[in-house]
Amino acid sequence: MTRTLGRSGIEVSALGMGCWAIGGPLWGDGGQPFGWGEVDDDESIRSIHRALDLGVTLFDTASNYGAGHSERVLGRALAGRRDRAVIATKFGNRSDEASRRWTGTDASPAFAVTSLEESLRRLGTDHVDLYQLHLNELPASAALDLVDTLEGLVAQGKIRAYGWSTDNPASARAFAEAGPHCAAIQHDESVLKDNPEMFAVCDALDLASLNRGPLAMGLLTGATRKVGSDDVRGSAPDWLVWFTDGRPTPQWSARVAEIRDALTADGRTLAQGALGWLLARSPRTLPIPGCRTMAQADENFATLALGPLPADAFAEVERLLADLRPVPAT
Repeated sequence: MTRTLGRSGIEVSALGMGCWAIGGPLWGDGGQPFGWGEVDDDESIRSIHRALDLGVTLFDTASNYGAGHSERVLGRALAGRRDRAVIATKFGNRSDEASRRWTGTDASPAFAVTSLEESLRRLGTDHVDLYQLHLNELPASAALDLVDTLEGLVAQGKIRAYGWSTDNPASARAFAEAGPHCAAIQHDESVLKDNPEMFAVCDALDLASLNRGPLAMGLLTGATRKVGSDDVRGSAPDWLVWFTDGRPTPQWSARVAEIRDALTADGRTLAQGALGWLLARSPRTLPIPGCRTMAQADENFATLALGPLPADAFAEVERLLADLRPVPAT
């Protein structure tokens, strides 16, 4: 099952693999964890290979996932297999590889260039297929200052297309209207958190909708165990509403319980149902669930064969979650 990466024309699998978790630990100010805890790099590589075998061609990482460790692991896994993969990475965050610490943000055109060179080195490739601005709340005016530089990188063959990871539809529209090779917007999207205004932008400007958080950081896998203190969910920042003190919040767990039967009615697992809802939501969606084990890859990417959630199940989910859906603008 494939889809097109917006107006780039690049064909990709309808699900991609998110590579945040395989980066391992990253620490911010005050000991805030920005990663998902310790990982087994060999298992991460096996998971990437399993994803490839199951038809996944899109892999989404970032320069600061594990302070560059995710890119290194992905590069190792794709050695000799680069022609089978579409690589998406991100820029805008600075980090120190030696200490595994986030050191701040940088939205300058110069950093966009140097960050790309570092990403190419870690990934072991001569080009990135999709290069994404990784500063969600950056003012649109600052993002527009990057367009000429990004277009130059396209002309040099170092990137094929670019995009922005933002949840602001107005900012996404301004950026895509200014950038001829802007092909995708990555935004928070799951069955529990819809953004119809962003889909309207993607439809109007022929953009792919890359869905980060498609499983609500693990909540939509049925997760119940407490996570460690080195996991971003263990000390959740304000934007991470699904977890408190390392455990799924009772109120959101209750909403998952409400829709579980509808999501699993045709024999899917809960995670497969949540991914199937996204595939049914729009022909532009490209969910990017994270994986760090082969078992997770097997479960998540079996959804490629299962396809979108059936129409009756989709309608039932929407009925049950009607109070969570944004009211259309008049």
